[in-house]
Amino acid sequence: MTAATHESAAPARSAAQPAPAAKARKVRGREERGLGASLALHGTLILATLIAAFPVAWIFFISLGPKDAWQQPGKVLDDFSLHNYTDVLSHSDLPKWFLNTVIVAGGTTALGVFLAATAGYAVSRMKFPGSRQLMWTFLVTQMFPSIVLIVPLYLLMSDLNLLDNYLGLILAYATTAVPFCAWMMKGYFDTIPKEIDEAGRVDGLTPFGTFWRLIVPLAKPGLAVTAFYSFLTAWGEVAYATQFMQSDHYTLAVGIRTFAQDQRPDWAWTSATAIIITIPAALVFMLVQRSLVSGLTAGGTKS
Repeated sequence: MTAATHESAAPARSAAQPAPAAKARKVRGREERGLGASLALHGTLILATLIAAFPVAWIFFISLGPKDAWQQPGKVLDDFSLHNYTDVLSHSDLPKWFLNTVIVAGGTTALGVFLAATAGYAVSRMKFPGSRQLMWTFLVTQMFPSIVLIVPLYLLMSDLNLLDNYLGLILAYATTAVPFCAWMMKGYFDTIPKEIDEAGRVDGLTPFGTFWRLIVPLAKPGLAVTAFYSFLTAWGEVAYATQFMQSDHYTLAVGIRTFAQDQRPDWAWTSATAIIITIPAALVFMLVQRSLVSGLTAGGTKS
């Protein structure tokens, strides 16, 4: 090869080479965040936490003082005790309201988990006429606020003799909890490989046996979220319980209203009862908190 050939080939190779790209901007990771940014982020989170926790902390503080502590909070430090809690537990119907609420919330949780899990599994695994229409029906029912459904539910429960009855209130709450939970469980079951169902059928399991023995243990995070949502639906609800139940079957959320009379509200008993109501909800949250993130995000992405 001649020298002229080498000279002509060299510019060609240099022209074919791409120009050096601009240096990419480095994105800092969490561990590489600057001191100022970290302080600002943590300061914002701490402030948001304090704002969210202040109302609960203030009610708890007032509940530890005398009956007029809500007017003069300084008296709490002079008369710091649990007498409001002992008084409301011994001189009111709070224990009966608590038992009523446990029965209703427990029944709603059990029924909501069972219906949502079976409906979600059926739609996720089985192709049958009306499956899409069923899920769309669940979605449409979420469009109506609960206050709109009180009158038709009241008339229906009156015809079925379910007014002032635990079962009637549980079924009313299920109409709110099941549609949302069924959609969530359907998305969670979609993330479980169908090969597991096929392996169960090969081993001789029935469809329900496959669901109960193989799928349910794998779906515990989704079931935990379903149970938590169903429990909260019934634990603090007021509208349905007020309209469908009489005084003997009041729940906590309804019974606490009897302390706030028009003439002279008893804020000491009210604040103590409000704290008592939050304790079971907090305990249930602590039991399922590890499963909340995985249960809520499952089905959000599809491989």
